[in-house]
Amino acid sequence: MILCVAELLERSKKGEKQQMLPGSSTSLTALFHGCGSHLKLLECVVDGTGGRVRSTTPAEDRYIVLSAKEQAHRSSAGGKSVSCCLRKADLPKNCCQTFEGGGGLYARRPVVCVPLTRQHRTARLQWCREHHNWTEQDWACVLFSDESRFSLSSDCRRQLIWRESGTAYRPENIQEKDRYPTCSIMVWAGIMINGRTRLHVVANGTMTGQRYIDEVLLPHVRLFRDAVGDKFVFMDDNATCHRTLAVQDCLDSEGIQRLVWPARSPDLNPIENVWDALGRQVAGQNYPPTNKNTLIRALTEEWDKLPQQLLDSVVQSMVRRVECCITLHGGHIPY
Repeated sequence: MILCVAELLERSKKGEKQQMLPGSSTSLTALFHGCGSHLKLLECVVDGTGGRVRSTTPAEDRYIVLSAKEQAHRSSAGGKSVSCCLRKADLPKNCCQTFEGGGGLYARRPVVCVPLTRQHRTARLQWCREHHNWTEQDWACVLFSDESRFSLSSDCRRQLIWRESGTAYRPENIQEKDRYPTCSIMVWAGIMINGRTRLHVVANGTMTGQRYIDEVLLPHVRLFRDAVGDKFVFMDDNATCHRTLAVQDCLDSEGIQRLVWPARSPDLNPIENVWDALGRQVAGQNYPPTNKNTLIRALTEEWDKLPQQLLDSVVQSMVRRVECCITLHGGHIPY
């Protein structure tokens, strides 16, 4: 049985007592409905003034989910954990701090990271120990590169969790997930201290080893190798198109030193932070792109507008990233 808003209004007219949210004047009627081994909190929130139902827009229609660690209260039947799902827009502002059992918790998005096996963590830890002595000057000679995909549409919904401040990267607050988004544009770029490559659009198909040589290594990376000199180091990840024999032969023939990179380590690559900033800039335009051509134009324009100080700061963070990864024994780091 689920209580709807109409039933709540009817009960309020009859003077029936409703459960009150701590620290607020908003009434909350909730039922726990058992389904297998899961319990869901089904709720309806009614505004305290005149019983008016609080309306929300799609952008406000966001949800809060209790993380496993923060589900401190267990139901009396069988000790099953209670999973709560509330509409954040319907809750009063002070509810986040006064919600029963949630003292000191705040609504935050769960961190989405790629799955790490024991072998991945071991390899990441070993790599970081090998580069622990690298200084900012050493990292300044590295060109960090990567591909990324951008889409015309984005999901505005945000799944939130209850957690304590400063606990974002605890295992219980991390949502491991492989992301294979359906996007329309793939781009490649590289960043380093006091420099960046042009944003290259990978048109008509996916990146292959030969395309990687013809469209990336020779026209872009080789120019940085000539400008920096013998200390130049090129970083790319372990994508299949990057690790072909033809690509390695091209790097050897051009005298380009490649930085060995641990698998499953996007959090160690500072350009990932730049992709995030680029996506935010494109999404925040007054007239967001509506087709493929306008998306390409917007990405190119916003890439050129990104402040070099941002690029320099994320590259300089490599020292801290390596130290943090060692501290966490090869686990996910907060970057």
